[in-house]
Amino acid sequence: MSVEQKNEAVVVNKEAFKAVGLKWEGTFEEAGAGEIRKVHAQMQERLNEIQHVVNPETLLGLSYHARPDGKGFTHYAVVEVEKIEEVPTNMVSLSVPTLSYAKCGHKKGQDISQSYNNIYAWIASQGYKENNVDHLTHFEKYPMKQDPYTEEPEFEILIPVK
Repeated sequence: MSVEQKNEAVVVNKEAFKAVGLKWEGTFEEAGAGEIRKVHAQMQERLNEIQHVVNPETLLGLSYHARPDGKGFTHYAVVEVEKIEEVPTNMVSLSVPTLSYAKCGHKKGQDISQSYNNIYAWIASQGYKENNVDHLTHFEKYPMKQDPYTEEPEFEILIPVK
């Protein structure tokens, strides 16, 4: 017998911020096969190359659906920075505007697709709409020290809403 999975959600505001890290582009199938986990592992290894990091304990994963063919997306494995002076080799910088997000936690042992289904259902039930500013569809916060290859990750899901 399985227990019904609940993901308590709230709306939070996050001020505009700058970030530096690695960019990955690919298909949903490649992402599902673990390609993004490799990028998260590289980000952990290269964290010390980034200057002015605000919170080195938190890895941010930002996903943008901007491909015209609709078959993939761009994912950024980044850390928030106070300012951007120098971007390390093969890394990128980006700016995210001030946004409101529906936020929920995904806990060890929960089904990831169910966590996403739950937060999207909650957004609709609360009368919010997705707010894909600059094609940002979702944003995940991971503990930097978490093994990117774990079968049972813990992270926060944030979906831009209006």
